[in-house]
Amino acid sequence: MRLEAVELRVVALPLRFPFETSFGREDTKHAVLVAVHADGLVGWGEAPVMSRPLYNEETVQTAWHVLRDFLVPAVLGRELAHPEELRRRWLHVRRHHMAKAGLEAALWDLYAQQQGRSLQDLLGGVRDRVEVGVSLGIEPTVADLVRRVETFVAQGYRRVKVKIRPGWDVEVVRQLRRAFPRLPLQVDANAAYTLEDAAVFEAMDDLDLLMVEQPLGEDDLVDHARLQARLRTSVCLDESVVHPHDARKAIELGSCRVVNVKPARLGGLAAAVQTHDVCASRGVPVWCGGMLETGIGRLANLALASLPNFRLPGDVSASDRYFEEDLIDPPVVLDPDGTVAVPSEVGVAPRVRRDRVERVTVRRELIRPG
Repeated sequence: MRLEAVELRVVALPLRFPFETSFGREDTKHAVLVAVHADGLVGWGEAPVMSRPLYNEETVQTAWHVLRDFLVPAVLGRELAHPEELRRRWLHVRRHHMAKAGLEAALWDLYAQQQGRSLQDLLGGVRDRVEVGVSLGIEPTVADLVRRVETFVAQGYRRVKVKIRPGWDVEVVRQLRRAFPRLPLQVDANAAYTLEDAAVFEAMDDLDLLMVEQPLGEDDLVDHARLQARLRTSVCLDESVVHPHDARKAIELGSCRVVNVKPARLGGLAAAVQTHDVCASRGVPVWCGGMLETGIGRLANLALASLPNFRLPGDVSASDRYFEEDLIDPPVVLDPDGTVAVPSEVGVAPRVRRDRVERVTVRRELIRPG
């Protein structure tokens, strides 16, 4: 395939409910959408960056700059046989994984349409439905959080993840466990603690949690290994795994027993599949995390989550968890049994509502060769 044009858009979608973590609060979901044009087809991808560099170093502005000035020129007007070639084309560009993931996802979508195959089929997925959970932010009070959990449990979500931070941790989780004694429950610290806070997680060891996600620094493996050795509860790594090699190192060090696989954090679907394979070969289960993606990114995540080693419910919630109106139609919906259907369409593009995309676009540029 030879890319004839690449369209970049910044979109801003109001969230149905504010989402607060240890590093900040979001009221609006920003993202950079990428549309690639070739042979009369359009492939869509999403870089789910934030407006501020809080989760990682990337922002809407940096993703736009890196895409427009480096990643797109490296592939525009040139022949590509397969999306996996992008990694070789981008060897000179360090990190900027979310920007890379957005363009790579668009290429995967275009390639799926050209091949007449679903994205699930191309990635090696084996399930037509995946179990999903819900991720809940920090609320004003524990009572508010309990009510929010009740709502999503009633909808059928298989697992609940709650965000924690210093001062909003052990007692909050204890109260949740009392209210929901049999609920599959996990916590996510988003790197808010240090090894000196190990007592916080030791105090949670008797609360029957599925896992403690990213308790320590975003670039740490060594202290996570020390913490995991002190806990019965599994440690799961998120921010610390930005490359398939990081997953291998973490497992060999004993830094975790579970890995959260996010294509956006890893630089794209190809790297996410490779990370899945690294973990599978070592008997470590993975699950698919999320970055509050619009439906464009969410459909790609669902295809990925159908691979065999995604053995735990992921954060690929229904569209109405976050948005009044998603950018795809039909939207992602949760079935009463707590599962979501894996897309069977040929690529993502058939479900993209361009009219809705236009309404939430705040910046746009069409890039052509020359």
